Amino acid sequence: MKIGMLTGGGDCPGLNAVIRAVVRKGTFHYHDEFIGFLEGWRGVIEDTSMVLDLDAVSGILPRGGTLPRHPGQAQAGRADCDWRRRHPVGRAKAE
Repeated sequence: MKIGMLTGGGDCPGLNAVIRAVVRKGTFHYHDEFIGFLEGWRGVIEDTSMVLDLDAVSGILPRGGTLPRHPGQAQAGRADCDWRRRHPVGRAKAE
């Protein structure tokens, strides 16, 4: 099975450990393949992703930030929120 993962950005301690555990469990026990969408929902809309394999998740536990994200994006969460404010897709208008 091919599984896509995305994160909402921002500070979330422990999320890299969860991503690593899911990739390792899926790879070793179920032979799943994983992709990570870059920059949250923007990656889904713009079809930007990276392969999340054992090499990609190796060593991510002590790293700051959350994988997957754009390598040049210092604050992926803030950029994602700014992008969503400028592109209010599917938001209901207040009456």
